[in-house]
Amino acid sequence: MTSQELFEQIVAKKSFLCVGLDTDMRKLPAHLKDSDDAIFEFNRAIIDATAPFTVAYKPNLAFYEAAGLDGWRAFEKTVAYLRAEYPEMFIIADAKRGDIGNTSQMYARTFFETVDVDSVTLSPYMGLDTVAPFLQYPGRWATILALTSNASASDFETEQTASGDKLYEVVLRKSRQWGTVDNIMYVVGATKAEMLSSIRKIVPDHFLLVPGVGAQGGSLSEVARYGMNDRCGLLVNSSRAIIYADSSERFADAAGQAAKDMRDQMAGLLESGLHIRL
Repeated sequence: MTSQELFEQIVAKKSFLCVGLDTDMRKLPAHLKDSDDAIFEFNRAIIDATAPFTVAYKPNLAFYEAAGLDGWRAFEKTVAYLRAEYPEMFIIADAKRGDIGNTSQMYARTFFETVDVDSVTLSPYMGLDTVAPFLQYPGRWATILALTSNASASDFETEQTASGDKLYEVVLRKSRQWGTVDNIMYVVGATKAEMLSSIRKIVPDHFLLVPGVGAQGGSLSEVARYGMNDRCGLLVNSSRAIIYADSSERFADAAGQAAKDMRDQMAGLLESGLHIRL
């Protein structure tokens, strides 16, 4: 998928929502917990309820790996279900891989050939060697951690370097040379929304994946105000506020309503920010 195709989906759906599938066995509705395929059944119901209002899904690999082999199988089934039933969706494997050489090549092969997602989140700490294998696949993306929303991000990411740039700015300036707006996007936390203006000066045309709206307290309107470009350029992720909106047998309906509410906000922001009549 190209950045233009992603933008076209955003316009068609009136949404730049990415639903995070952080599926925790301990938080599943009680009636699903005894199922042999509980994680996938939960994901399928969430996907069916939220698909009209979103353009992307982001399974968080930690939750699937924690469930062992059954969890990995559920991840694979989730991606296969999306490909079969909702082929227009952009799928991000939130794996935060960050290795080099043959190991990085195997990670790229795993996610782009074996599982068939569109993008993988990556830690760029070891430089181009970490990211390059993922850029060899046409139509696939590297989603690079730039400025995250966790409290200890300041331990490294906002440290000032000898050049005068903060470390995350060095990451942006260097990594934008490795690829294009059609195969690199960046993770920028919603709780750092006021810093999006300076980020946009460095990467004006790249897509930004923005977690932290909803349960983590980030402001959707602030993210749009500071981060939106002339092709939207944003995928705003919401996980817990949508998928755990309700813990009863109505969980999917509640998730669909939560996604619709966010989509409705996004439609207004798109119309005012891009001056597009939706």
